[in-house]
Amino acid sequence: MTSVVGPVQLSDIQEAREYMKGKLQPIPLVQLREHKNIFLKLENLHPIGSFKLRGASNAIRKIPIETLELGICTASAGNFAQGLAWNAKSMGIICNVLVPSHAPLTKVSAVEKLGGIITKVQFDKWWEAIQTHSYEGMKGTFVHPVCEPDVVAGNGTIGLEIVDCIPDISNIIVPYGGGGLICGIAIAAKAHNPNIKVYACEVETACPLKASLQAGQPVDFPYQASFVDGMGGKSILPEMWPMVKSLVTDSIVVSLQEVADAVKLLSEGNHIRAEGAGAATVAAALKGVVGKGKTACIISGGNIDTDKYIQCLQGKVPA
Repeated sequence: MTSVVGPVQLSDIQEAREYMKGKLQPIPLVQLREHKNIFLKLENLHPIGSFKLRGASNAIRKIPIETLELGICTASAGNFAQGLAWNAKSMGIICNVLVPSHAPLTKVSAVEKLGGIITKVQFDKWWEAIQTHSYEGMKGTFVHPVCEPDVVAGNGTIGLEIVDCIPDISNIIVPYGGGGLICGIAIAAKAHNPNIKVYACEVETACPLKASLQAGQPVDFPYQASFVDGMGGKSILPEMWPMVKSLVTDSIVVSLQEVADAVKLLSEGNHIRAEGAGAATVAAALKGVVGKGKTACIISGGNIDTDKYIQCLQGKVPA
């Protein structure tokens, strides 16, 4: 297993932003309707419908071309896989993807349309690949969706854009899956103002970070799969823990009903289609537990199966 993730500097994030100029479209930051101090970073508007394009693009550019020619692979619930496959297709290389059995059809189909080769396994096997950074028999250079410093730096470009747009931002709420998104954003934001509070957001069925912060060390959590598939896990990745505990203010835990209600609110109020993980940050903001001032919510993605989306719009929690 990889040891502690190496330090990511502001300069790494700035370099990633320069690389992305002209390659990725600018992503807007808009106000949540009827909430003057809550703002939405619409990462669901990327070509793949997720912020993961940032980290994937930055990581793949650092891999030597002779290595890339042998292909790349990853373990992903769908969004990071789309980011890698999107890049692989443009470069004409093979992309193998290990996905958990509960991965949404929307995400799996999107990966396949981009040319990604899918292998489905049970969640425990998939999580083992996330922990060990490998899966026996899968060909290509393994690009970790969380623990690669270049992925963290790519994700951090979101933080730069937030502080550029709202210099006096006080709080940022980020969905927590493995820690690569929140750490990148926090490094960038705190370089601008060390007093900015960066909160993780987790769902009640998968909140190992909250449990670990309370325990003061990484602990396991009895993970339950849900429609909020883009965040959460069984445990904190040990190599991310030192960075996470030094940068994250706290974790806000929301219920499945609160997430479903936030999906509905975003659709009806701002005409935004968000997946569970993306809407969860709005649910967290509406709990009123963050500090005073302006709050940015990361709408991390919009890749939700249509039937589950409809159930949210009907006020139900998708099965």
